[in-house]
Order: sequence, then C-alpha cells, then structure tokens
Amino acid sequence: MSKVVQIQYSTESGGSSAYRLQKAFLEAGIGSSIISLQQDSFPKENISYMGIKSNVVSKIDNRLQVRLIHSKLDEPGLFSYPILGSNIAQMEEFKDADYIYIHWALNGFLSLKNFKQIAKLNKPVIIVLHDMWPITGGCHYSFGCEKYLIGCKECPMFIKAKKNDFSEKGFSSKLKFYSKYNNLFFVSPSRWLYECAKKALLTKDKPVFYIPNALDNTVFKPSDKNLAKQILNIDAGGTVIAFGATSVNSSRKGWMYLKKALEILYKENELKDISVLVFGSGNNKAVAEGIPFKTKFMGYLMDEYSTALVYNAADVFIVPSIADNQPTTVQESLSCGTPVVGFEIGGIPDMIKHKENGYLAKYKNAADIAEGIKFCLQQKIKGYTLPGFKPQDIVQKHIELFDKIKTVAIKSNK
Repeated sequence: MSKVVQIQYSTESGGSSAYRLQKAFLEAGIGSSIISLQQDSFPKENISYMGIKSNVVSKIDNRLQVRLIHSKLDEPGLFSYPILGSNIAQMEEFKDADYIYIHWALNGFLSLKNFKQIAKLNKPVIIVLHDMWPITGGCHYSFGCEKYLIGCKECPMFIKAKKNDFSEKGFSSKLKFYSKYNNLFFVSPSRWLYECAKKALLTKDKPVFYIPNALDNTVFKPSDKNLAKQILNIDAGGTVIAFGATSVNSSRKGWMYLKKALEILYKENELKDISVLVFGSGNNKAVAEGIPFKTKFMGYLMDEYSTALVYNAADVFIVPSIADNQPTTVQESLSCGTPVVGFEIGGIPDMIKHKENGYLAKYKNAADIAEGIKFCLQQKIKGYTLPGFKPQDIVQKHIELFDKIKTVAIKSNK
C-alpha cells in the first residue's frame, strides 16, 4: 500500500483540498497523513499540527516580509518572499512516506530552504499548484504579466520597478532549486494553470500534470431547497442569490463586479423577491451598503455541512473572481445542484458548461454577470458536476501519477 504525507498551511477554508484528498486516499486504501501549521477549529484525525514555535516563526516571517516588500502595490494581490519557515523534514511522517505532497505552505510556514530540505529526502515531491507562486518570482497571480515565461524582474507589482528586485531574487532561487532536484513533480488542479506551468521558464522542463482537486460529495450533495431556506429563515418562495469567499472584499474575488451586477438587476426590476446570502470574512458593512436587495450574512462558516446548507438554499451562486485557479466554491455549489455564474477565466471553465450547469460571463463584464443570473433563474438551470470530478476519478489520476513517477529514476540529492 502506498503512503502519502501532505503538507498544508491549514486544512480549513481554501486549504480544505488537502484534507479532502486525504479522505479520498484513505477510502481507496492509500495511507495518508497531513502536516498542518495551523490548528483546526475542530481537530481532525491523521493530521499533525505544528507547535507554538513554528506558529511564532510564521508570525515573525510575515512581519519581515511586510517590511521587505513594503513598496508593493496593494491592488494586484499577494506577493510572497518567504524568509524563515520551519524545518519539518525530520518529522516522523516522512520516514515511511512513498510520496510527499506540498500544497499551499506559505504565509510563514515553509521557505525555499525548507522545500530543499524536503527534496533532499530523495523521495518524490509533488508540488500542487494552488496558485501561480511556484512558477513566478513571488506573485500568486500575475494578472496578465507574462514575465514568468522568460524570467521575472522589474515586477509591476511594485511601485517602482527596478533591477534585482524581490521578484528576480525569488525567481533565481526557484530556478536553482528546480534545476538541481530531479524528484520534483508539479500538479495543477486547473487546465489553465497546467498550460501556464508547461510554458513557464521554471517548470517547462519539469514533469507537470493536470489533476483537479477532490471533493467530498457525501457532504456536498443536493437536498430539499425549500427546507434549506426554512432552516436559514428565508422565505421558501423567494429567490436566493449567494456569494462567498474566504475574504469577500478581496479585489481578486471580484466583489465590485457582483455589486454592479446586482445594481443592474435592481434597476431592471425583472426578478422579484430577491435576497442575497453572503458567507466569508470581510467588511460586512461595506458589502451590505453595496447590495440593493435584502441581505443575510452567514459569516465565516466553520464546517462543511453549514456551507452545503447555504448552497442548497441558493437558487444561483456567483463567483465573480478576476483571477482564480480551481475555486472550491464552484465545485461545491455544482455538487449541491446549484448553478454557478462566473467569469470565463482560470479554472472556472473546467467546471462550468455554459448555459447547461451555469453561465460563463465575459471577463470583467458586470452586465453579463447580471445576464447570467437572469438566465439561470429564468431557465431554471440545475447545477451538476462535470465528468472527471468524482472523488474516485481524482484518486485514479493520482494512482496513475504514482505509476508514472515510478518510471523516473530519482538520483541521490545532496
């Protein structure tokens, strides 16, 4: 039986993909454990949580990064230049592991030095591309910048672009690391990022694979919509539009486009008895002021069952992200039978078949988001997951990945 160890900053919210993959692995008879920096609200089995020291180091690292990259513009999104991190390579979980998965392990958890310490174990290291950071000099999404194809420098994310900036330093460090170790394999959950990685200077000569994230469809499944609305104290006869993100105010998550789309729907007055469900963290007051319909805030949902209840209460779910990989919210909503409207970017088109289980709107076009909402509601579109996204399909792709890795002779790394 193969054994896997997975590394993830947190297994909650956006980090749930590692835990869901673990559940799928265990059900398929593949041994799996997780090393997580952050403690879960409700501790789970087969997860080792890092102690106080690593969490303190994480906080210090984040403060150092803020000071180092203080000239970064706020709007484009995250840029990471990890400095400290924790050496986890000697942990017990690695001894019997056949494969090591590194998911999203930034925010002060691992530095590139720690990546190298793991690579030196001479075991297959599978780096999961949850965003663009592994193929860039430091940005998590490039927003159209293609310098990662030839070598990052003079990064447009900073107020003053200059030579030998942190993007060039980060890119150079990754290039040296990736070039030295032949036991590195890259997995993208979306076809979009898979294509980016195949062309990126850092990974174009490395093995890159496309495998979507796993989802627990025993939790995210259709239930009685009227009953779900009643549980949330919503009129069963009303129409519910839902929106959610880890940070609902994030510019990358496209809140401003949903706001404009809702304003358009309000002025047109074609849809009656509309209410909006919002979940996630952020400035609820600012969001409330921008929604012309009655709104119910669910806050940050701590468990998957509550999240599934919201999807089932909704008649349509909106994902107006302007940059995204494989948003778990799309997968979750569709699995609950609720159609999704989102821009035709990133990995969203992998999951939505236009006008069949949702609607793909023109990029940054709020009017088309409004059109998509009307279409899904008026045509009574039903959400469903496309072929290839069932947990057993995902596990089978990972098993095929293991078989391909076995054919690669991994040289001793020192």
